[in-house]
Amino acid sequence: VGDIVFAIGNPFGVGESVTQGIISAVGKNAIGINRYENFIQTDASINPGNSGGALVDSRGVLIGINTAILSRSGGNHGIGFSIPVDMMQNVVSQLAKSGKVSRGYLGVNLSSLTPELKPLYKESKGAVVTNVQVDSVAYKAGIQRGDLIIQVDKTPIDSPLTLQRVIGEKEPKSTIRITLERNKKKETISLTLGSQDELAEATSNERILQGATLSTLTPQLRNELRLRPDTKGVAVVQVKPNSQAQKDGLQAGDVIIQVENKSITSLQDLRQALAPKKPKRVYLSRGGAIILIVVS
Repeated sequence: VGDIVFAIGNPFGVGESVTQGIISAVGKNAIGINRYENFIQTDASINPGNSGGALVDSRGVLIGINTAILSRSGGNHGIGFSIPVDMMQNVVSQLAKSGKVSRGYLGVNLSSLTPELKPLYKESKGAVVTNVQVDSVAYKAGIQRGDLIIQVDKTPIDSPLTLQRVIGEKEPKSTIRITLERNKKKETISLTLGSQDELAEATSNERILQGATLSTLTPQLRNELRLRPDTKGVAVVQVKPNSQAQKDGLQAGDVIIQVENKSITSLQDLRQALAPKKPKRVYLSRGGAIILIVVS
C-alpha cells in the first residue's frame, strides 16, 4: 500500500494513455462488482475504456488488470479497482488447459459473525456456517451448522466473502485443511473440494419433483432420519411451501422407494422413472409406514 502505480488504457476512446497514482488498498471485497472479489484499489485515474488495461508498478511489472471504478457520475473519483495478476494467471492457466474455469466447491451457506453472535464464540473473526448442503463435501467431512470457519490452510478467514474467494480460487479435487471453532473448541478438518458442477446438479434435483430438494441416502442421512442401515431410496430433504411437491403429498423426511414397478436407489433412477411427464404412483417410506401418493 502506498506504492506508485500506472494505469494504462484507452479512456473514452481518445487513444492510449497512462495515468499515475498509488495503491490505496489491497484485498478489497464486498464491492458488489463480481461474485469473487479480491481487488487492488488505486487512485490512478481509471475511466471507461481503461477496463482490461494494465496496472503496472514503477518498474513496469504487471501487478493487475484494470476492472472497475466507483462513481456516481461515470467518471473517475479516485476509486478504481484492478484484479491482482496472480488471480488473473490462475484463470488464464485454467482456460489454456481446459477451456473453462473450474472453481472449488464446499457446499455451505454462510453468515457474518455479527455482534449478536460474537459472545457465542471465542474467535472474533470468521464465517458462520448456517446450512450444509446434503451430499456436499462439507457434509461428508462433518462440518455442521453453527461451526465458525476461521482458517483455510494458512489463510485466515475474516468474513464469508473471504472464505468464498479462497475456496473459489482453488481447483476442484484440491485437498485443504479447514480450522473451525465448534462449542468454543478449535478443530481441524481435511477434505477434498468438489466442483461447482455439483452445485448445478444439486439445484437440478429440484426439477425432478418441483419444489422438493432430494438426496441419495448416505449413512449420515440414514442416521438423521432413523432409518435402517440397509434402507435404499431417495430422501426428500426439503419441500417448499405451496409447491407442486407439497400438493402431491410429499413431506420432508420421506424416502422414495418405488415409482410404479421400478425400485428407486438413486436420483438417476428417480429421474428416469418419472419421465415422461404423466401421473405416476410413488411409494414412500414415512415413519416406518409405506405411503402411496400420485405425482402429477
